[in-house]
Amino acid sequence: MSHSAFAPLADFCARYPRLLVLTGAGCSTASGIPAYRDDAGNWQHQAPVQYQEFIGSTRVRQRYWARSAIGWSRIRAAQPGAAHRAIAQLQRDGRITHLVTQNVDSLHQQAGSDQVTDLHGRLDQVRCLDCDTRQAREGFQALLEQSNPGWRPFARPAPDGDAVLADVDSRRFQVPDCPACGGTLKPDVVFFGESVPRHRVGRVQAALAAADALLVVGSSLMVFSGFRFAREAHQQGIPVAAVNQGRTRADELLQLKCNNDCNAALPALRRLLQGRELAEA
Repeated sequence: MSHSAFAPLADFCARYPRLLVLTGAGCSTASGIPAYRDDAGNWQHQAPVQYQEFIGSTRVRQRYWARSAIGWSRIRAAQPGAAHRAIAQLQRDGRITHLVTQNVDSLHQQAGSDQVTDLHGRLDQVRCLDCDTRQAREGFQALLEQSNPGWRPFARPAPDGDAVLADVDSRRFQVPDCPACGGTLKPDVVFFGESVPRHRVGRVQAALAAADALLVVGSSLMVFSGFRFAREAHQQGIPVAAVNQGRTRADELLQLKCNNDCNAALPALRRLLQGRELAEA
């Protein structure tokens, strides 16, 4: 696709030079991490584990960690894609004042982004629900494998390091307890049905108040935790644009919609903006 197709997006970013960028799963699909929804915003995978189910049932926790023990390898091996790299470059160029991501894969940080709010947490950390101790997922993964030698069932990849296990009984899967207090361990991410920590919401709201505009990248905004910032921006008179293939929950609030793959659009956007800077020099 010609870069000229992204000229309206470059116009928007040139008009509003201090951007708050909100990213979603579309940034990471090129890195081999599936998205929950299709272009119409509909579920395309099994329903994710709900927070209340996880904390209330040993059986659910066994099933979750049995799948995650397989799915983690895909997250661990994932590399930043073109969108991640372009966003990091735009940050270094001074065009992005803050980055908030709904993803839990830490690929933005791997690409070199700083000033990142991980709205839904990070999958590379494990947290105890009883004493709040955190540990690296790599170490916990080793414990999972030691506790369940030979656990290598066939699995299909699912979003956020999950996996689909067909006809596998996980009732014998052993989940280690917290090494500090013997409590219940959970990935340090916000599950469906769980609230985003208030301090993270406040940080993003402060960044939104200091921004000229909000740019949504690779997110349908179907989850309220992300949509709320598009709605708040609109209510405050802050322009909102989106780069996303397919429908978003905020379509009627957008000043500009770029219906393209963000892994093509963001590199093109940066090149266009660089070209304009050189032409004006």
